Amino acid sequence: MKKAGFTMLELTMAIVVLGLLASLALPRLNRDIRQEAADSILSAIRYTQHMALMDNVSDPSDGRWQRSFWRIGFEGCSDDGIFYAIGSDKDKEGDIDVNDQEAALDPANGLPMMGNNNQKCEMTLQNNISPNIFITKKFGISEGNIIYSGGCSNAAQHIAFDYMGRPHTGVTGSDIPDYATVMQTDCKLTFSFDDNSFMPFSIIIENETGYAYIDGQPNS
Repeated sequence: MKKAGFTMLELTMAIVVLGLLASLALPRLNRDIRQEAADSILSAIRYTQHMALMDNVSDPSDGRWQRSFWRIGFEGCSDDGIFYAIGSDKDKEGDIDVNDQEAALDPANGLPMMGNNNQKCEMTLQNNISPNIFITKKFGISEGNIIYSGGCSNAAQHIAFDYMGRPHTGVTGSDIPDYATVMQTDCKLTFSFDDNSFMPFSIIIENETGYAYIDGQPNS
């Protein structure tokens, strides 16, 4: 009784076909991961601006009021992982404090969008913090893989927005309410991946309007 089986030629053809399918799938995977990372960070920037547009924190009686602008920053954990943090320094002490309810809440899950610098964020997720902010774990973008250029080259890792949507830098140490922190030229944030298997991408934030988009995708 004969047993059915594959010939060497059939096996070879199957391997070739699988190789072709893999070569077609890999560029698609490349685009998806890169695009997902860009879309996620862009959404976070736009959400920060949205919070600012909804909250006029102007207070002429306090020279430090610009510190309470809604802002987004990229901060490191105790390992090489990073997260983005969104919030408003309501007490104007310089930091966004989760316990004082200064952090924005993620509309997707209602959890604070501010991590703990003293805990790991690359391999584990921190308790009661939105998992969406940990971009090292999600996308493989670690500390040192973000380049600030243009109007935010001296951003000190934070970009803020006023109630008109305009971007600002250097607000964490602002003591004079003279709008000197308004961004003068477009900001460019460039993100690269740890393993270099994906091309870097950049996000542009226009200085006059605060409009943010993915570089090369003006309608993103």
